[in-house]
Amino acid sequence: MCEGTTEVIGMCSSEEQNVNRLYPLQAENFDQCKTMYNSDVLNTIKRSPSFIKTGQSSAKAIFKEQDHFRKWVHENLRKKECTYFAKKQTGSVCECGYSRDYHTEEAINLGCLRGEKWNSTKHLQQVPTDAFGDIAFEGQGQKIGKYVRVSNDTAPKTLYHLMTKYWRLNPPHLLISVTGGAKNFHLKPSLRFMFRRGLIKVAQSTGAWIITGGSFAGVMKHVGEAVRHCKMTSGCKGKQIVAIGIASWGIVHNRENLTGGEGIFPVDYYMDEANQGSLSCLDYNHTHFILVDDGTHGQYGVEISLRTHLEKYISKQRMGAEDVGIEIPIVCVVLEGGPGTLNTIHSAMDNGTPCVIVEGSGRVADVLANAAGLPIAQITISFIQKQLRMFFAESYNTFSEQKIISWTKKIQDIVRMRELLTVFRAEKSRNDELDVAILQALLKASSLRGQQGQENLDHQLKLAVAWNRVDIAKSNIFTDDKQWKPSHLHQAMFAALVGDKPGFVELFLENGVNLREFLSSEILVRLYNNIPPYTLLYKKLQKVVKGEKQPQISDRVDGKRNVVLLHHVSIVLQELLGEFTEPLYKQLQDVQERKKFTIAPIKVNILPSTPQDMQSTYFKESEIYKEEAEDPERDLFIWAILQKRKDLASIFWEQAMDSIDSSLVACKILKKMSSEENDTDLSEEMEELAQEYEDRAIGLYTECYRKHAKRAQKLLIRVSTTWGNTTCLRLALEAESQKFMALGGVQALLTKIWWGELSVDTNTWQVLLCLLLWPIIYSNLITFRRDEENRKKKLSSNSELNDNPPVDGNLNLVHIGQHSISPTALLPHSDDQDTKPLSHWQQLKAFYTAPVVVFYWNVLAYFGFLWLFSYVLLIDFQSQPSGREYFLYFWLSTLVCEEIRQLFHDPGGFGFRRKALLYISSTWNRMDVAAILIFVVGLICRYFPTTFYHGRIILCLDFIIYCVRVMHIFTVSKTLGPKIIMVQMMMKDIFFFLFLLVLAIVAYGVAKQGILTHNEQRLDWIFQGVVYQPFRMIFGEIPADVSFLGFDLSQCTVNGTDPYKPKCPVHDSNSAPIFPEWLTITLLCLFLLFSNILLLNLLIAMFNYTFQVIQENTDKIWKFQRYPLIEEYYCRPPAPPPFIIFSHVFLLVEQITKRKAKQKHNKFKKQLDDKEEAELLTWEAIIKENYLIKLKRNQSQSLNQQISCTMEKVDTVVEALDVNREGNKVEQRICRLEEQMMQSMRALNWIINTLIEKDFGSRESAPALVISDSKNKEEEIEDEEKDLKPLHHVNARSMMYPDTNIERYPVPDEKVPWEVKFDGYTPPTYTAETAGDDHSTGSSKMKTAPKDGSQDRDAGPNTNAVEESLPQNPKGRTGLGGRGKLRYFGPNHAMDPIITRFKRNSGNSATVKGGKKVLEFLVVQYPGEDWTLPAGVLQSGETFPKSMKIILNPKMLDMFQKLMKKAFEVYRGYVDDSRNTDNAWIETLALNFHLNDENPFINSITNRGGSGTSRQMKIPLIMEGAVQQLSVQWQVVEQGVPVCVLYKEYLQKVTEIHDACF
Repeated sequence: MCEGTTEVIGMCSSEEQNVNRLYPLQAENFDQCKTMYNSDVLNTIKRSPSFIKTGQSSAKAIFKEQDHFRKWVHENLRKKECTYFAKKQTGSVCECGYSRDYHTEEAINLGCLRGEKWNSTKHLQQVPTDAFGDIAFEGQGQKIGKYVRVSNDTAPKTLYHLMTKYWRLNPPHLLISVTGGAKNFHLKPSLRFMFRRGLIKVAQSTGAWIITGGSFAGVMKHVGEAVRHCKMTSGCKGKQIVAIGIASWGIVHNRENLTGGEGIFPVDYYMDEANQGSLSCLDYNHTHFILVDDGTHGQYGVEISLRTHLEKYISKQRMGAEDVGIEIPIVCVVLEGGPGTLNTIHSAMDNGTPCVIVEGSGRVADVLANAAGLPIAQITISFIQKQLRMFFAESYNTFSEQKIISWTKKIQDIVRMRELLTVFRAEKSRNDELDVAILQALLKASSLRGQQGQENLDHQLKLAVAWNRVDIAKSNIFTDDKQWKPSHLHQAMFAALVGDKPGFVELFLENGVNLREFLSSEILVRLYNNIPPYTLLYKKLQKVVKGEKQPQISDRVDGKRNVVLLHHVSIVLQELLGEFTEPLYKQLQDVQERKKFTIAPIKVNILPSTPQDMQSTYFKESEIYKEEAEDPERDLFIWAILQKRKDLASIFWEQAMDSIDSSLVACKILKKMSSEENDTDLSEEMEELAQEYEDRAIGLYTECYRKHAKRAQKLLIRVSTTWGNTTCLRLALEAESQKFMALGGVQALLTKIWWGELSVDTNTWQVLLCLLLWPIIYSNLITFRRDEENRKKKLSSNSELNDNPPVDGNLNLVHIGQHSISPTALLPHSDDQDTKPLSHWQQLKAFYTAPVVVFYWNVLAYFGFLWLFSYVLLIDFQSQPSGREYFLYFWLSTLVCEEIRQLFHDPGGFGFRRKALLYISSTWNRMDVAAILIFVVGLICRYFPTTFYHGRIILCLDFIIYCVRVMHIFTVSKTLGPKIIMVQMMMKDIFFFLFLLVLAIVAYGVAKQGILTHNEQRLDWIFQGVVYQPFRMIFGEIPADVSFLGFDLSQCTVNGTDPYKPKCPVHDSNSAPIFPEWLTITLLCLFLLFSNILLLNLLIAMFNYTFQVIQENTDKIWKFQRYPLIEEYYCRPPAPPPFIIFSHVFLLVEQITKRKAKQKHNKFKKQLDDKEEAELLTWEAIIKENYLIKLKRNQSQSLNQQISCTMEKVDTVVEALDVNREGNKVEQRICRLEEQMMQSMRALNWIINTLIEKDFGSRESAPALVISDSKNKEEEIEDEEKDLKPLHHVNARSMMYPDTNIERYPVPDEKVPWEVKFDGYTPPTYTAETAGDDHSTGSSKMKTAPKDGSQDRDAGPNTNAVEESLPQNPKGRTGLGGRGKLRYFGPNHAMDPIITRFKRNSGNSATVKGGKKVLEFLVVQYPGEDWTLPAGVLQSGETFPKSMKIILNPKMLDMFQKLMKKAFEVYRGYVDDSRNTDNAWIETLALNFHLNDENPFINSITNRGGSGTSRQMKIPLIMEGAVQQLSVQWQVVEQGVPVCVLYKEYLQKVTEIHDACF
């Protein structure tokens, strides 16, 4: 990468680069403007996309980015220009195609002086390009693209760098090369619609780049219309389609406007089709243009070579982080087309690029579509002639006989590569779209990339995940005939999680992925380290990592971010959830383990390409996190919620067990993150998601409570170890879920706790009466709940059994998510621990310990405290404290002790720090502390005579606080509670009102005081005049000094000497006021208007709004406020102050003596045993399944869903009508007729083939039966051709001779045999310089070849016929004469040694599979090549090939020399090799050398005498002047391995010989 790129990217933070990808270069040319503030320049900047993207960026920053880009362009991109003006014989233009005006004076002068012939290599030079920037098409809206002019010799790497770094294009997951007719052609409306929809759909879903010729004609125009249609469609907004046009610079019309030495941003390009002539305009719908310049004008096809190399380079690049190991796939889509298109298809398929032919588009596409379904034998020259007459009727006369032969050969080659050829038949593809055909073509072609079996399936799955096409995976990968092990899906599962692809996550779970096996601690760490850096979670985690006092890991990921560990996540979770939860993940403590972990840095952005790599990448980390994830569903749910991944979170919520708690946790986290998120849109989305999970918790708990009330209430108080040993009630309280707390089941539990052992039907007066007269407790005045339940149980003892019939114990397990549970969990269990009647002592204790009784005791005591406090202040506040006052102090001390107990009492085990934070978080606790501190200050002051009165004042103020504290007591009242809440909310409103009021008072007071009074020095009177007097005006007290009528000097002091009178308003010597009365009265009126009318009415409106809001939610708010009060009085000692001191003393004694206090049964938190908890969670999971079913049913019945379904059905009907307007009956009749024709054609084919085999005629004379191409027919033909071997050699007739530019003469299949007459067959001859000087034949049986080899060395065509004296290829013509790269005319002998042994296991015994032994054979791999046998062409006098001599030492060679006699001959004969020619060919001998157990070298080959076995060995090898390595290893003989597929026939015979498994 260049330095300029680093500097540009460094100008903004990494977060900004990911969120807002800055588009540089969006300003005007520096040479065209003198100042940055020129209006034209600023207007240009505003039109540029980067101005919108950067938002806050200044114009100066944009100019600076442009400078970097210009510098990079001038250093890396070139154009070509002619340096020698050579005038054509006809016309006044140069041989380069440009007129004299386009040449420099130096070039013109050189042309006049030299007079030599123009040569493109010599007379073209490269100079820095002068055309780049933004392009805007006039009259086509706000469409701005990118363009650049480059030389045809530009390196593809440079162009890819330009597109990804400077044009800010995300690397593609698919490359779609669209080729076809360059001129305008007509498409049927239905086909045009399907092409447009399919192309855009595949581009959007996969993030593909579309590459075309870029001009406004032919197939490029159709692609542009598809892009435009996408931009105009609402469903496509926000999804950019990248359409890159690669065109020849010399054929672009109006290209003069694109040139500018320093780039133009943007340039206005005018499309003038009427005057373009032989040139072409650029298509305004493309987004990027690469204009290829070879220095000529008017030459089409200049860009083909660069486009081919660029597409090949891009296809070798890797995809994103989660898809590492996959090269970017490329596919060629063909629409119509001519001869050039056929060459493009042939070349692409030779390079392994799959092609999709759109049938019905015309010309070449239709010719190939008709030939694609036929056997190769039926694709004859006559058949191609018929097709050309049909589809090239207008230009058929221009086809020569040799051209038709060439077409036949190329079409045969294309059809022969069936794995790379896909025909999209629009009329017959009613269910499949073009996008499906494109993706299926890529999956079908993946088997040719050297992958077979499971490796091929893994590659296909990686592609599907990268494209995010679940439909393709379901239809093509996860089929019944393909078996998947869950472990094979783990890598793809990780990629789907990181890439936020919920569809694939669901698919993998359905196909057996077990989250407990998949998710380990190291995988979870990797997930958190792959969080996008622009998220709020990323910032929080990095803040925690950087804030560690002693960092545990010093490594950084890619040098940018710190490694995140699980305990960092735990800290963030505690921050979001609150201090009431325990850490979910443990922190590492062992220093030695930290050091181990530091040694192996985590590569978080790399996904290993194989499962083995995946296991070894985090080996060091696995040593630290040895334990498996305790709850993988919870961990993944948290991970998804923290990143606001709604769909993934929903999947894991459905998989999890503790669902209600999970919903409340999500609600709490999302609400907290929403309050911290700066982005308003993201904050609103988080609020909506939090509301959704709150609704889920409410709906699920309502369903649970409806099924079984007691179990549902047990869910509320169960201690959840999953969520940090907290309870559902606490989570709902911390999440401020008023709706959940207001549920009937929750309130029933709170009411039950509030009344303790008393019946909830007990009246208040009954409780108060029993408080005063305790013996009444033993009467029937009040009822205890246990007695009431016993009576009810006797009346309805069999009701539960009737509602819940017994369940057979042999029932199968019920599967909930990935958990297996027993259906007996649905049965209700008795929750009553003790049903015995209460004794008298128990009744007395139960009554006085009930929270409601404790509450009333404390209320009465508190009113007694207030009465005593007021009595002391009003009547008995002496200089020497009286007994009542001392009793007041004692009473207050008991309140202090109670506050201390509340602070330190920790029944929940939170710890002092968290308990203190929870205590301080309560407003009423803070008020209690403030009241106590103020009381202490007043008490201290009252003991000193000088501050005695001040102490009394302080105590009086403190009394007010204690009176306000009464409001908290009455929040338990359903009537007064909401009103108190209203007061609290209105207090917040009044603060806003006071701000405006103080502003108005000060403004008016200062103005009035300054106008009326001169230099008032007394601060108290200044305060009264500025603040106090205007404040009284609000309540109707109008001052008299603002007018002359109220002016009276006797009511004021002139000089300000009287401290009890205000200073007089300004007056003259005659005591007459001189202030402007009109102004003071006007100011008074405005002030009263603003304060009394405007502000007071605003305050009333605010109060009214608050009242209405609270009134609508009165019930919810009151029910929510009950919990803290009930919990407070549940935990309080029974005795009220001041008698509570005895309880405090008892607690203190227990603490001092360290006695274990008798734990009170906590009804807010209950720890269940494992069995009971498992049954409860199982029951909840079953209820959740029913809830989800009901929820989906309700959603499907909703109005919006019904409208959506109706629209889909209408669209389906419309499409069906468009395809077939004649009705289903006609279609069925045609289908039956086609089936009958198919049967007849198959029968005729069988008859013809049988007659040919019996020598009743030749295959060439047999009629070609063109069968209607249906899917079933294609499958049958493919199956037939798999069983039939090629009739003639194929590789030996490849169009291009390997590693040369020599093109063979096209030889169709029917012209291969020498016996068949082939008029005009004039193949070129070629003999490589490295082939050697020995021109003799390779066999003595052949005819003697002439010693003169001068003609053989010619690489050009030979117009003479093949000399009869030279040997002829026994398999027929190849299209090339001479020896090529072979050493001899005639046969060149080779050897394929198949060295085998039986595979051994760890016990040194033969491995058996399927009852047969498993073979291994020796393979080698040269640098940059695939694995193969150690085979090769034998030189004169050689016994073994060169590769075999390299890997074997002399002793081994001697051993194999002896084994030659015992070796099994597997094959002897002709080899279809691409190096073969008409006069030279390769014949091989395949021998099997089997190493028995007695052979001393059986374990020594791969390590040259060592003791290791089955270990890959590297051998130094000098190739092309550099030292490289040759790899050698033993390979198991099994199907699916690429090298086994290559030598399948050999290996099948070898396994039969040794009775081994294959």
